[in-house]
Amino acid sequence: MKLKEIFTAKRVLFILLFLGLVLIGKKINFSPIIGTDNQFFTLYQFFGPIAGGFLGPVFGIVSVFGAELANFFIAGKTFTAINLLRLTPMLFAAYYFGTRKKTIGLVVPILAMIAFVLNPIGREAWLYAMYWWIPVVVVILPKKYSSNLFLKSLGATFTAHAIGSVAWVWSVPMGADQWLALIPVVAYERLLFAVGITGSYVIMNTVLDVIVDKWNVSEEILNIDKRYLVLKRLFAKNG
Repeated sequence: MKLKEIFTAKRVLFILLFLGLVLIGKKINFSPIIGTDNQFFTLYQFFGPIAGGFLGPVFGIVSVFGAELANFFIAGKTFTAINLLRLTPMLFAAYYFGTRKKTIGLVVPILAMIAFVLNPIGREAWLYAMYWWIPVVVVILPKKYSSNLFLKSLGATFTAHAIGSVAWVWSVPMGADQWLALIPVVAYERLLFAVGITGSYVIMNTVLDVIVDKWNVSEEILNIDKRYLVLKRLFAKNG
């Protein structure tokens, strides 16, 4: 298959649409990152994973990575190993959210747990890494549960959390007591992120369904989940 047959005009348009949403989301602060000065979680935490749900895991990664690179250059960051590694958490989250395969959901969090406890500080704070069983459990649940939007959102945000935490423990000096103190904070934070991802998906799913109908966009380019069409359900109840 030729490249132009893969990257059709409509597909490129939607990739750019999500790239723009992700890039804008990165500029809107949501909450401070504990242990850092002047660094924040942003609405990117909501928009990043859902790109995989609509575009598919591969093209979702393309849009998220494109936004990451654009932001990297706009911010004038230097090409260091740790800066490049910090680009990866949302790529895995987008793949997790968009794929039907179980491999990533099983392997990545488990490898992250191993990498975390291999660090001397991480070994002392091993309890912190137990959060990363959540995406594993979600994946192995029966399909009616593993495909649940909120649980999938929860698995995606904890997949990003796993990758980000491993990069953090190996690059930022924090004591084991600080990591352990973050356990209740992480629970609150990730539940909020999962709710945000769920809400963002439902809104975008409803909006994009209208576009799909008008532009005759195929399911290969844009995946719409008919279970989460708010307007159609509302009109159906009132009709």
